[in-house]
Amino acid sequence: MIHIYVINKKNYCVLLYTKFSSTPLLIPLNPKITKDLYLKMLEIRYFEQQIEKGFARDQINGTTHVCSGQEAVCAGISAHLRLDDYVTSTHRGHGHALGKGLSPERIFGEVMGREIGLCKGKGGTQHVADVTKGFLGTNGITGGGMPLATGAALAIKYQNRNSIAVSFFGDGASNQGTFHESINMAAIWKLPVLFVCENNLYAMFTHISKTIPTETIAQRGEAYGIKSLTIDGMNAVDVYTKVGKIVEGMRGGSGPVLLECLTYRYGGHSKSDPRVYRTKEEEKSWKERDPIKQMKKYLIENNIYSADEIKSIDNKKKSEISSIYEKVLNSPYPDPASAEEGTYV
Repeated sequence: MIHIYVINKKNYCVLLYTKFSSTPLLIPLNPKITKDLYLKMLEIRYFEQQIEKGFARDQINGTTHVCSGQEAVCAGISAHLRLDDYVTSTHRGHGHALGKGLSPERIFGEVMGREIGLCKGKGGTQHVADVTKGFLGTNGITGGGMPLATGAALAIKYQNRNSIAVSFFGDGASNQGTFHESINMAAIWKLPVLFVCENNLYAMFTHISKTIPTETIAQRGEAYGIKSLTIDGMNAVDVYTKVGKIVEGMRGGSGPVLLECLTYRYGGHSKSDPRVYRTKEEEKSWKERDPIKQMKKYLIENNIYSADEIKSIDNKKKSEISSIYEKVLNSPYPDPASAEEGTYV
């Protein structure tokens, strides 16, 4: 039995550093791979920060859920996906969409209600989708993406393709009936679906220690007889390396896998969440293991980039995302006459 969590008197979860290192694994990867991982994480981080600024400036309406802190999971897994693979996402799905190759401009457009948006600005943050890239959508229903990914995996098997389907979901969704039903069906039919639990410790405002009786969420997959494992979701190199082996096996017919990625969202559940249910000390301890900082260290220690080069790359990517945002901000809203076009009931 592997013990991963220590729950203290305040019910805060502390990651055991004896299980997961606070520094990147020194696994030699192709420099291009590490560069791509870093760029994708930067793109996600700066995209989410720009969204937060937009709300603070009253330039964006509605609500949103950002994934700052969880970039290693999005980048490390998406790096193994092809155009003909499928992804289903969550309410916190901008990173998944960017990872699958969707346009930052069109995602901004959808979140900001502009005509250039992926759904013409009519769906918003929880209805971002692009089937041409295999991204079957963000989803406002907790656990709503898992049955969709299972269905996509069934289609793949019927068509005798070696594609896979990936379903991202949070720790709270592992208590939904869709979680158990989807994994059970995928296990019985040996479907090529990767169930990815982004365990950031909190289902909205509730700590997992109050809702999940098992030591890990991965143990729940073992009950259905599928391969299940828990990994460090703050380390992009670790995620990329371990997921590569999983995806290779799934393309060869090994069947479904449940992957629990231990990660942390820096912000609240949504933009209006003051995070009074967790301590500053807890937040600080997780930010010390920031996935982007870890990757910077990896790149420098392995002589892939110098510190000055990394600074230049960071500034360039931040400026690029800011420019895209400003372009979308000044783009037109949909014509009110088109309100009923492309909608289905």
